[in-house]
Amino acid sequence: MPFRFVHTADLHLDSPLRSLALKNPELAELVRGATRTALARIVDLCLEEGVDALLIAGDLYDGSQTSMNTALYLSSELRRLEAAGINVFLIRGNHDSQSAMTRELTFPANVHVFAGRAKPVLAKSLSDGRGVHIHGISFANPHAPDSLLPSFQPPVADAVNIGMLHTSLAGTPGHDPYAPTSVAELARHGFDYWALGHVHMRQVHAEAPLIVMPGMPQGRDINEAGPKTVTLVTIGDDGRFEHRERDIGQAVFERLSIDLSAVQDWRQMLETVGEALSSLRHRSLADHLILRISLTGSTPLAWKLRRDPDLLSAELSNLAAGLSGCWIEKIDIECRGVDPGTSLSGPDPVEELAGLIRSDVLPSHGFRREVSAMLDELLQQLPRELRDSLAGDEETAAVLTDTIALAGSDDVLAHLHGGAGETDR
Repeated sequence: MPFRFVHTADLHLDSPLRSLALKNPELAELVRGATRTALARIVDLCLEEGVDALLIAGDLYDGSQTSMNTALYLSSELRRLEAAGINVFLIRGNHDSQSAMTRELTFPANVHVFAGRAKPVLAKSLSDGRGVHIHGISFANPHAPDSLLPSFQPPVADAVNIGMLHTSLAGTPGHDPYAPTSVAELARHGFDYWALGHVHMRQVHAEAPLIVMPGMPQGRDINEAGPKTVTLVTIGDDGRFEHRERDIGQAVFERLSIDLSAVQDWRQMLETVGEALSSLRHRSLADHLILRISLTGSTPLAWKLRRDPDLLSAELSNLAAGLSGCWIEKIDIECRGVDPGTSLSGPDPVEELAGLIRSDVLPSHGFRREVSAMLDELLQQLPRELRDSLAGDEETAAVLTDTIALAGSDDVLAHLHGGAGETDR
């Protein structure tokens, strides 16, 4: 009989909302409960596929916010696996180490939690007599600046060896360094499969040995966009590995850019956006599709869009509500007014002023110095972590300065524009 298992990581159960743009209470509640739904779906998949084991490669919890209610929910889901004879192998990641539940919760008997320098566990014997041994290392605190690879024991001879490790590998943008190592170092250790965790985007780093970062099973904000999955692995009696992605995420975040260059009036804008929403919704297999919309292009409607953002939000939310499970998280207005030289109705004084501001005012040394000083003053009022994420270096701060200056000038110009040159809805 083959050995089959589901490999997942980074569930971050009951993770707090990370997007202040989720102002819709119903949507906020949906996202808040989505990590629990992801766990239930993972358990359902294990039961449907009749796997031998579930491997969770760290960050099951989301730090110190975890409540006893969360722990009880987790325990009830794990007992569903226990009743079906499915074992669970678990390592603790950097977020798990911050949770009191890590120390207090008693797991069902089918759950094995690896500690430091733990001995490998025999998970099953294949028909040829070879055993499948699982190795894992947990860490006791949220910081692991050094590699944990030296803490693993050598592979068991004449057996299939699976290693579980929570690691940032050689470093990944958006993720703190954690138990750093390289794919080459993992391969040299001699295990047949590495079940990794920590980086929230799925990637198969190598096929022989098979090294998989499964990504997270449920995104929590627009920066974790796209479908989320787990990895279903089968080890045949000949020792060969087969692996497949299986969709899990209930709510999928996506970015949608819509070009309004051909749009002349409000009604046409709604038709254009509606068609784009409908097309994407019908292509998506997710139960719930949560969109950040960017409106782009050059259109005479640009000023009205900026001047009436609440009306725009209400109108587009109504369009989304007509599509089952479609939500709008945020609308970014990136479109520009029509170039005065191309307008059929003659020069627009506000457009001419906008051109002067973009060509002469915004790039000027004096203006940039004033805006930079104001930005520095505002950043000093923020916590260090947030300050570093917004403007961690000079180049990032310069981009932020440009973005704020351009957006601010466009908002002011939108109000100066008034209703001039607009077509009635």
